[in-house]
Amino acid sequence: MLRGVVAMAWVALVAACGVSQDEEVAIGRENARQIDAQLPLVTDPAATSYVSALGSDIARRTARADLDWQFRIVNSDQVNAFAVPGGFIYVNRGLIERAGTLGELAGVLGHEIAHVTLRHSARQMEEGSKRGVVISLLCTLTSVCESGVGRVAVNAANSALFARHSRHDEAEADSAAIENVIRADIDPDGIPSMFERLLQERRTRPGLVEGWFASQPLEEDRIVRTRALIDRIEPAQLEGLRQDSPDFHAFKARVAALPPPPPMPTLPR
Repeated sequence: MLRGVVAMAWVALVAACGVSQDEEVAIGRENARQIDAQLPLVTDPAATSYVSALGSDIARRTARADLDWQFRIVNSDQVNAFAVPGGFIYVNRGLIERAGTLGELAGVLGHEIAHVTLRHSARQMEEGSKRGVVISLLCTLTSVCESGVGRVAVNAANSALFARHSRHDEAEADSAAIENVIRADIDPDGIPSMFERLLQERRTRPGLVEGWFASQPLEEDRIVRTRALIDRIEPAQLEGLRQDSPDFHAFKARVAALPPPPPMPTLPR
């Protein structure tokens, strides 16, 4: 109980004041520790190594290359990805299985990396009037919410901690993701292409992509906007960028060969 009271006071203080990078990293590290303990994670060395290498290659070219970036695969067939402050990126197995090209997966990673580099969650914490953020932190750092952060991250609505960004933040992250993947020599067309793929799946099998749409505002105008941003880039800058690779498809085959994901507990709406 004392630990919970102290944590509540600490979170309230953080929410009321500016959040430094050290505080942001400390909060993220503690959240990641608890997420790792409660979410089923893929532990296959080859699969995790591929995602870590791809994500790190993108992240180390950003303005926050100094963070200790870490990438995890959540062993869930639900389609989702989310970022925790401080450089911890989680991508669900279900999203990997639906990505058709290297560029599509890189676009998702570039987008989540952008949420961290742009300090979207840190800014939410700085705006102490946002009660939901404080509650999310309390759920994570204390035992106030008995359901646990793992189930919060993959519940029926899949409203993962720090995943509910505003439309402005999502648009900003989309723009930064385009720059992120280009710097990693990857074609940014994978970003709108993945959006189109998920919209199509929503029409045919909505259950497995429900979590993505619960936490990510994604409609046709977002596809139009990202394509318009790409169209404004000098063609010479896009020439020769990677769209796909044999290594990506070997990685996908490796993931597909893993045992099926465990059933995920859900929370009531």
